[in-house]
Amino acid sequence: MENSNLLRISMIQSHIIWEDVEENICYYGELLRRVKGRTDLAVLPELFTTGLSMRTKELAEPNDGKTIVAIKRYARTYNFAITGSFMASEDGKYYNRAFFITPDGQEYYYDKRHLFSMAGEDKCFSPGNRRLIINYLGWNICLLVCYDLRFPAWSRNINREYDLLIYVANWAESRKKVWKSLLQARAIENHCFVCGVNRMGVDAREFNYHGGSVIYSPKGKKLFAAKEKDELTVTGTLYLEELEKFRRKFPVWMDADEFRLDV
Repeated sequence: MENSNLLRISMIQSHIIWEDVEENICYYGELLRRVKGRTDLAVLPELFTTGLSMRTKELAEPNDGKTIVAIKRYARTYNFAITGSFMASEDGKYYNRAFFITPDGQEYYYDKRHLFSMAGEDKCFSPGNRRLIINYLGWNICLLVCYDLRFPAWSRNINREYDLLIYVANWAESRKKVWKSLLQARAIENHCFVCGVNRMGVDAREFNYHGGSVIYSPKGKKLFAAKEKDELTVTGTLYLEELEKFRRKFPVWMDADEFRLDV
């Protein structure tokens, strides 16, 4: 693929089979196959192979484990990039690790910075300490995970570092209004497109998930959205020139405060 002004992005909103890595790999592999030839980037939910389990010792994998091996195969075979997160192990620690895998085999990783203590995530996972910005098809993309959405300093877009901000999530239905409001706010304050992809269904901990996957424009306009409580894939096209035109016309970023975030 050559760099392009446009980016076709697919939000894959579905349920997750509790703690069944192999079954979820196969299930989501079929969903990915269905958008072959129609997308440049497919976005999966957070922890798409396990759900929000805390059984890290039993379920976590290295970067060369079955999950990433399969994702690399799907990206190569279907010829589009794939992002999401999985339960990772490295040097005796466990991470809620987001991945971004390109069709030519490039791989990028981001470890979730803000761990959801109310569900005990901080007791089972280690936090990340660096952000990730990927260049893909001429777009600069920042990849974050679920609870990170509540902490705007971590996503601050300094000097237009990125064009698209992606959140992959297991976001509970009871807080769906917050999900929508914060995604829209991140788009407006960071002068960028924002994509949030959330899972569906009920997990073994009896957490309910509504989906509500959505893409907002830099002006906070809802561009593409998946219906709540439906399992489906929504694909939309984003145009980089529209973002650059808006930034030239209304250059809020030039007046932003300078700051340093210590982690």
